[in-house]
Amino acid sequence: MAKQKHYIFNQLTQSFEVLETSRSRRFFRALLIFLAVLGIAFVFAILLFTFFRSPKEMMQARELRVLLEADPIPTSMRRSGFSDAGRYEALYGYRNSAQVVKAARKLDVIASQLYNQSVSYDELFVMAHNKSDMLAHIPAIIPLKMTELKYVSSNFGHRPDPIYKVTKFHNGMDFTAPLGTEVYASGDGVVSDVERNEWGYGNMVTIDHGFGYKTRYAHLQKYAVRKGQKVKRGQLVGFVGKTGKTTGVHLHYEVLKNGQPVNPINFLFNDLTPDEYNRILELSTLPTQTMD
Repeated sequence: MAKQKHYIFNQLTQSFEVLETSRSRRFFRALLIFLAVLGIAFVFAILLFTFFRSPKEMMQARELRVLLEADPIPTSMRRSGFSDAGRYEALYGYRNSAQVVKAARKLDVIASQLYNQSVSYDELFVMAHNKSDMLAHIPAIIPLKMTELKYVSSNFGHRPDPIYKVTKFHNGMDFTAPLGTEVYASGDGVVSDVERNEWGYGNMVTIDHGFGYKTRYAHLQKYAVRKGQKVKRGQLVGFVGKTGKTTGVHLHYEVLKNGQPVNPINFLFNDLTPDEYNRILELSTLPTQTMD
């Protein structure tokens, strides 16, 4: 393909002439375009990370709430200042009083914010130190091997009942896996109950993790623990089955806090990447039907 030529009109000769562009000029033109694109990308990145949290940041915030039962300091409190009524009266009456007062106020606000942040870190350190034992007991993993997990057939919330065909509240998550798949304790604790039923939850194991937390593992083919037995996170407690009121082979998994069911998805942070967590969170809003 022939090289495209550019022309310019010469007013002296009243004719068009070929516009000669040097290599250096073309290089600098390309460099300017590259820098412009890079600058725009940088601005977009700054805006993105300023106003939106990344999946990793959302996961860290979720872990903080679950592990330490604490919420991050609100932005309003983190940036709060103080009342400066009468604080700067001695600085007025001079030629540059306005600038001096403005600078002093900014320094005091920064000092106040640093103090709030310091107190936050101190409180977090104490909570982490006092709750080191809790970290081992709190439910924190998927009770199945990820390689054995086929899919999450139902999530926490209102779902159609497969037997009664009415909308009911589903207290846990249903994990579909092959019959006989090993089921593991999601945290340290004591087996508080072992049940064998023909209906309802079927064969079920309940573990008391302390600190107000319990987990339930239902519809088991059989269980591998006894009531009163101490268990560790990752220890075998039973096998996936189809016992009780169910339409298919799966594990029904529940997390209870002070006797009330809570969404188990908030306690799967040890096994899920941020992308996997967001995907399951998205699936939890879809109108699925439970298997029990």
